[in-house]
Amino acid sequence: MKLVVLGLSLSSSWGNGHATTFRALLKAFAARGHSILFLERDKPWYASNRDLGEVDYCRLELYQSVEDLNRFRGEVAAADAVIVGSYVPDGVEVGRWAQRTAQGVTAFYDIDTPVTLAKLERGDFEYLTPDLIPGYDVYLSFTGGPTLRHIEEHYGSPAARPLYCSVDAERYRPLDVPTRWDLSYLGTYSADRQPTLERLLIEPARRCPGRCFVVAGPQYPDDIDWPANVERIDHVPPADHPAFYAASRFTLNVTRADMIRAGWSPSVRLFEAGACATPIISDRWDGIDDLFTPGREIILADTSEEVVAALATDAAETGRAARTKTLARHTAAQRAEELETWLLEAAGETLRSRKSSAA
Repeated sequence: MKLVVLGLSLSSSWGNGHATTFRALLKAFAARGHSILFLERDKPWYASNRDLGEVDYCRLELYQSVEDLNRFRGEVAAADAVIVGSYVPDGVEVGRWAQRTAQGVTAFYDIDTPVTLAKLERGDFEYLTPDLIPGYDVYLSFTGGPTLRHIEEHYGSPAARPLYCSVDAERYRPLDVPTRWDLSYLGTYSADRQPTLERLLIEPARRCPGRCFVVAGPQYPDDIDWPANVERIDHVPPADHPAFYAASRFTLNVTRADMIRAGWSPSVRLFEAGACATPIISDRWDGIDDLFTPGREIILADTSEEVVAALATDAAETGRAARTKTLARHTAAQRAEELETWLLEAAGETLRSRKSSAA
């Protein structure tokens, strides 16, 4: 299969979770024998923070504008499938260009589904419009559960299919490194996540001055009152994620408000930490118990007190159980197989539709 992906970023993970998701998925997809062209809008904030390293599983090309995409018109037209991702700059125009140009299957890969739908409902068409959705043969969604039917019934998608994030199991694994932190959090600043971070990490840090905490990620405001025992790291490149998790007795998962409301929206960090066998403390939302068994493979917490109590325990067995579940159900190899299935299914439906129209 020849696949073209127009995504937010592959070259840089700075300030976004898309790059690590695409890297793991496309590496595994290429291992199944497919060829991939990734088209990325050249942006200065990614150009100054490129952390991809050597890539041999796809061809990466940068473009400067929607008009500049015409350099790749022939390859897009000849592709078996073309995927446009969420949050792509000028995503509406890019999507229209892709739907006009592609001769094979077209797909929208939404790594931000609840945020996307909330934006559509308030008339914010930053990278997708309602009229574009029926034009994609398949809507690949970061979110599962009831949201999939809503996308089909309310927005007219021919097929909405789940494609959760995943982890590269070759890169993410337990490491024998010294423990630096009792509780870590890895994530870009988000205003709607900050109250949960305050409740589940900052307040526990205040109550446990003898323990060590860390918050890693960019764009945090300067006016946050960090306790003295909370270390701040502006950016951890993906190559260093396994060591970051290995140095953490526990790590925290915090979910955005739109994704909590939708449920079934696991962050890639869940699977990365799980593959590293680091015990995970997470906020609570519908569908999380479909991914990991609470109390055995993950620790769910609503209050500061529950986090403080968890930190007083030895949860190594919880981490090992999370790794077992992650390797069984949430690797990039499994997601690549799912992606192949959804694209082939869409190709079959498209062919049947064309034959029916011709008749």
